[in-house]
Amino acid sequence: MNPEPSNRPLRILYSAGPGDVIGTYRHWSEGRDDPSQVAVTYSGQFYDFCRETGASGYVISSHRRKEKMVDGKLIIEHRPTFFQRRPGTLYHLGQIISGLRLAISAVRFRADVAIVADGAHWFVLGLMPWFGVRVVPTLHCVLWPKNRKPDGMVNQIIRRLNARFFRRRVTAVLSLSNDITEQVNEMLAGVSLPIIPFLPTYRPESFGDGFGAPPPPPPFRVFFAGRIEKNKGVFDLLDIAKRFGADGHGDVEFDLCGDGSRLEPLRAAVTSAGLENRFRCHGHSTKPFMRQMYEQCHVVIVPTTSDFVEGFNKVVAEAVLAGRPVITSSVCPALEYVRDAVLEVPPDQTAAYGDAILKLKSDSALYETKRLASASVRRQFYDVQRGWKAAVLRAIKTGQPG
Repeated sequence: MNPEPSNRPLRILYSAGPGDVIGTYRHWSEGRDDPSQVAVTYSGQFYDFCRETGASGYVISSHRRKEKMVDGKLIIEHRPTFFQRRPGTLYHLGQIISGLRLAISAVRFRADVAIVADGAHWFVLGLMPWFGVRVVPTLHCVLWPKNRKPDGMVNQIIRRLNARFFRRRVTAVLSLSNDITEQVNEMLAGVSLPIIPFLPTYRPESFGDGFGAPPPPPPFRVFFAGRIEKNKGVFDLLDIAKRFGADGHGDVEFDLCGDGSRLEPLRAAVTSAGLENRFRCHGHSTKPFMRQMYEQCHVVIVPTTSDFVEGFNKVVAEAVLAGRPVITSSVCPALEYVRDAVLEVPPDQTAAYGDAILKLKSDSALYETKRLASASVRRQFYDVQRGWKAAVLRAIKTGQPG
């Protein structure tokens, strides 16, 4: 069913963030999921949406490799954001320039709707409705670090402008977690706006009903997946490994999968500590290798620190899909959806993360309780009606006149 009420096919601009949307499209056009991602990609779901509804789509990513392709009703472009990694004034200038370019692209494309995940300060997109473009932010991260408001005069001004934009210029909001929804409602200050929740979506064949019990220890294997950055807690994990070595817990081993700006410094620190055999940094990993890591590990750890703007953290979902207990804190909004399968620790408490590992290692009853609890929360991530594509359809219907 085409959601557009007129005879003209719907035209949608989708600003998708930094992912390789062209690479994903090439896999999608061959009937395959992107092998670099465990979850079904949002851009892949967008391509499905366009195919199923007959819509024309313009996908813009801030991927660093500048590239553009046209295939039938789809235009797909990698458009790096100006000054993305520059500090202060240059960063804000880059966000404003990118927002203006995004608005111009939407108008030139004659978009009916712009679904925007990333690429600009939100208030700049307030230009779009003047030209008949309905704006639907799709929020995958909290708008500011949890429990900490933006500081500094510039950030406070931007927040006020963004709040005004959400109250006056937005048709609907797609939200990946309740934490995000709470912040949006705070900005709305009582203004009514449809906020449509969605969850990451996985193919049932990726994990099925979980992988069963892992190989018995020793070693007791701890798995981390994600960006290798300081605010993802990776150096805290190294501190825990050092502590375990000093305390006689050398049978606990760590595997880390992911790329990031701190990968090489972390590897150097591991070598300096002499922990290469117990603390393995695998770098960017393919979907089959990730599956192997989930299957072999005993516990998945997500030690994101409180200064990171986490929106959900799909690794938490993947852990319960694999049937593995999770150790994390309230910094990760995904905790709320899978709490029974999680051993929760206070945010930013490195010692508490280490203690939680040892507790699951030594208490087999607790370990089995958490492992088996994953079955009760698994199905929500296979339900396409709770996924992003279904949320997009609801948002578009919400914004139609009449």
